[in-house]
Amino acid sequence: MSRPLLHASGIDVRFGGVHALRDVTVSVRTGEICGLIGPNGAGKTTLFDVLSGMRRPDGGEIVYDGTVITRRSPVWRARHGIRRTFQRQQLFGQLTVADNLVVARDWRGGLRSAGARGHRERAAAVLDACGIDALAGSYAGGLPVGQARMVELARALADPPRVLLLDEPASGTTVEERRLLAAVIRRTAEEQDCAVLLVEHNVAFVMELCSRVVVLDLGEVLAEGTPAEVHAHPAVREAYLGSSAPGADGPAR
Repeated sequence: MSRPLLHASGIDVRFGGVHALRDVTVSVRTGEICGLIGPNGAGKTTLFDVLSGMRRPDGGEIVYDGTVITRRSPVWRARHGIRRTFQRQQLFGQLTVADNLVVARDWRGGLRSAGARGHRERAAAVLDACGIDALAGSYAGGLPVGQARMVELARALADPPRVLLLDEPASGTTVEERRLLAAVIRRTAEEQDCAVLLVEHNVAFVMELCSRVVVLDLGEVLAEGTPAEVHAHPAVREAYLGSSAPGADGPAR
């Protein structure tokens, strides 16, 4: 197998006396979609904070494309292709949908630079690929949750990513919106050679979309494997999935 594009090993995070993450190791390869699930308080968002550079771990190491980036800033990581969406929507509500995507490319030369036209052309292409080109002129602050989730994903794709960290991308979406979301994520992984790691409370969505699943429980990796392997794992069924069917939904925070 190829070397992981993003590999975090032995990650420890403490909040005072609380051990939020304990010796957690997780990785994702180019073209792979990996799911991260677990009960409330399992440490999933804390791990995303560490991977995206928003929180420095108390122990462990993060390697990106062969380079140790444990102490690199969120800005450095974003500009080198590690992009993240958030559980709580983080759109610029006062800007149009198209401008939300254009702003994501501002660091490449500025909106008043010679490359500004290219920024807008890229934004238009991504919105079309995400099936939301009709929203380009709408203000992001007025969108329903499902559409806002897709705009967040589109913004993460505006500058082609190498790693996507998606925090509950399907939350608040309809069945049809989840189908579109899954299609865009698959296409991004396959056609753009992007590694995808997603946290999601909808277990059915994870099991259908991901080729590999990691289960966190109380800050530790409880299990890892294919969706079928994880679903059949006795400890996972006891701690998280219960006796639900392979496609059952369940809480993941």
